[in-house]
Amino acid sequence: MSKRATTNRRAYLKGLGVSLALPLFDSLGWADTKAKPPVRLGFMYMPHGVIMDQFWPATAESFRSAPPPALESLRPVLDQCLMMKGISGVPISPFNGAPHALELSTWLTATLPAADKRNEINIAISADQIAANHVGAFTALPSLELATMAQTWKENQEGLNEGYYSHCSFRSPTQAVPAEVNPRNVLDRLFSRQQPAGGARAASPLSGLDRSLLDIVLGGARDLRRTLPVSDQRKLDEYLDSVRSVERRIAAIEVRQKDAALEKAGVRASQRNASDSPPIEIRIPEGDKRSEYMQVMCDLNVLAFQTDTTRVSTYIGSTPNGASYPELGFNDQHHSNTHHNQDPEKVRKIARITEFNIAQFAYMVKKMAGLREAGGTLLDNCIMMWGSGLEDGNQHTRENLPFIIAGQGGGSLKSGRFYAATKGNQGDLLTTLLACAGIPIDRPVGIATKQFEEIKA
Repeated sequence: MSKRATTNRRAYLKGLGVSLALPLFDSLGWADTKAKPPVRLGFMYMPHGVIMDQFWPATAESFRSAPPPALESLRPVLDQCLMMKGISGVPISPFNGAPHALELSTWLTATLPAADKRNEINIAISADQIAANHVGAFTALPSLELATMAQTWKENQEGLNEGYYSHCSFRSPTQAVPAEVNPRNVLDRLFSRQQPAGGARAASPLSGLDRSLLDIVLGGARDLRRTLPVSDQRKLDEYLDSVRSVERRIAAIEVRQKDAALEKAGVRASQRNASDSPPIEIRIPEGDKRSEYMQVMCDLNVLAFQTDTTRVSTYIGSTPNGASYPELGFNDQHHSNTHHNQDPEKVRKIARITEFNIAQFAYMVKKMAGLREAGGTLLDNCIMMWGSGLEDGNQHTRENLPFIIAGQGGGSLKSGRFYAATKGNQGDLLTTLLACAGIPIDRPVGIATKQFEEIKA
């Protein structure tokens, strides 16, 4: 077997009782024309919407040359970003009294909770977990979920389950995925005890399964889905998710077999290409500044992508209630200022909060843009989405949700552009981004009806 046939993602730097996954190097396979770096998919959230006239570029032409105040921190990388104005959220009727329970929970699902099961989680698998179902078998962690605030907010809007207020990732329609808020725990989870001592691998009873049988099942199910009523579509979707879990286990076995063959052929971490950046260093902050805390979480996200420990992440920068920003010079909560009724001082504070949150996103993507990978940068091989589940926190509107996309998705996206008159919804956007990340789409995400072909390269 050629030593450059594929990437040996099991290469580790070992010592002091921990294992650190290395970046994926050209010398281990990416220099081949048939082996490209994987596309990573990340999502970062801010609640309550934005001050629209300070967020959207004035024109498509001024997007990069004269960005609005909210985007100033992204100026160095705007050539690697794109924005789309006109993407609507999920209409929330019959939950009109629950804007904050739904702004986060619908953000990656593009789906409303089940109206007849309000007091329990019953919504849809989220876009990040759809991606994790496809690529998670190839990494140590299928996905990484981070949050700045504990997911413990309790409120009762329209009788909806409290989990909807602080979760955006759903492994299945009935299972929310918890996020980690402690940076030290994240670091330990990413890089401690990833393999058994001696690198032993357990045998799996699935080794003999034929992937072609699963392909037949999945292909036939896609055809069948188009003929079923909505209630039966959901049952079929849950069945397909269980089939995919088997498929992922088979894929993991195949990866381990390739790894073993490469190791036997002599591929070692010492063959790394010097042109690739080494793993970034993580420093856990000792103070209580929100910016330092958020930036170390962003660093952990970058490191996880750089070392291919995961290819899917979500980061809830703050939840829809309870956040304050004392380092900006005021202590009143984000939510209370969103109901500004055009009061200039409250508008100013919301604009500052928006700038602050986008600056943390900018910190992360600029760091990605500075890390070399396979003849380009880490950001070149990522799709990073920042956004909010409301357009305007003052009126709780959802007709024009704010989104920023950074990265080129391995060449799948047209960056450096502002689309001022988009027509579509957040399900359309999520479906498009999954497709650009190479995730097979056998059904639309939530309310999606199409893909945005204009943003594809």
